[in-house]
Amino acid sequence: MKNDTRIVRRDAANPGWKIDADICIVGAGIAGTSAALEAAALGRKVVLIDSLPALGGQAVNSIIGTFCGLFSNGPKRFQVTHGIADGILNDLGKQGALHYKEGPLTTVVLYDEIALARWIEQKILDAGITVVLGAVLQDVAKEGRRLHELGVATRYGNVRIAANGFVDASGDAALTWIAGLDCQEPGTAIHGTQMVVLENLDETYIPTPDQFRERVRERANHYGLERKDGLVFYFRGRNVGIVNMTHMETPLEPVAASHSALVGRNQADSAFAFLKGEYPEIYANARIRGYGLPGIRQTRWIVGTQSLSSADVIAAKQFPDAIARTSWPIELHDKPEGYEWKPFGDDHLHTVPLGSLLAAGADNLVAAGRCIDADATALSSVRVMGPCIAMGAAAAHVLDLADGGNVHEIDRSMLRERLHHNIDRIDPPHLKS
Repeated sequence: MKNDTRIVRRDAANPGWKIDADICIVGAGIAGTSAALEAAALGRKVVLIDSLPALGGQAVNSIIGTFCGLFSNGPKRFQVTHGIADGILNDLGKQGALHYKEGPLTTVVLYDEIALARWIEQKILDAGITVVLGAVLQDVAKEGRRLHELGVATRYGNVRIAANGFVDASGDAALTWIAGLDCQEPGTAIHGTQMVVLENLDETYIPTPDQFRERVRERANHYGLERKDGLVFYFRGRNVGIVNMTHMETPLEPVAASHSALVGRNQADSAFAFLKGEYPEIYANARIRGYGLPGIRQTRWIVGTQSLSSADVIAAKQFPDAIARTSWPIELHDKPEGYEWKPFGDDHLHTVPLGSLLAAGADNLVAAGRCIDADATALSSVRVMGPCIAMGAAAAHVLDLADGGNVHEIDRSMLRERLHHNIDRIDPPHLKS
């Protein structure tokens, strides 16, 4: 048989590949996915890049497993974020890949991460969006207050991406940071979580949340648990549980970040030992189906033209240039052993102002997701999936309205009109059984 091969050698003079786009989005998590699909629906040529070799960001690859902040509070709760949220709830619902957990205050939607991954991949493919995965940012070319081009490295070679507008949905303000613009970091470390998915549970004897929390407090030290609280979300009818019982720091220094990921998995193993030891009737036959990548809550964010404050959140401030809304509680994970949890009342809805998304030092850069400008307490409430979807959609519309111009000068009344369904729409009460 003929051995059909050829000898090749890297051409050192080859600068790599070049892509031109209307809008370049850095980060393919839920905010970046929302921005990409919204921009493509507006007829824009979109490039979506991510440092992971897969789409979905933390929503898929950290196995967050829950859509939080999608519904208002109280007995007359309704869906407050639409856009791609509608498609996800509809399509995954038809597959039986969702479970609506109706709490006394609000609704959390559990999802199958594999189903969500395939939904995102297919929608991005159908929309004709150019994707560059495994792409690590190296440099940003700027002229004055405008970004012009990104340089990224992939295992297959370097790529340069030129665009009229950019979205930083990286989670860590990576694009803003590499561009040399001002950023913020928390004074106190915000802890992340190593999520795990368990299968083969017995759902017959599941304790109440209060009973479970009390058991964790009493027995955490016996099992060496760093975090003295936590919970398990049960995906009813599937004998599956999503475990959120760990706390580890998520530094931005590469060696420390890599070490923290290993520490997180050790903590997850200790949590699993606790579950099997304390609740053998539920977990005797359980096994860990998957460890997610480290779940990161807050690390670095932009300096915007406006900062969302904890006072704004607590007062349910309704900004005239609001681009997202939510009722999700303050959920500040600023200590290893636990976190601050402050839920709001039935009629509470707080909003996110456009200025929190607009980088103060650039005219064509919009942030979305957990790297918008807000104090740590405020960000702890608006960095969840619901408002992140709304932020991504808003970023796409801002750049579309700017049309290659200055994002700070767009018609804000027109933006609000476009985002009506995420700001002003009130549906009849919507509860799932």
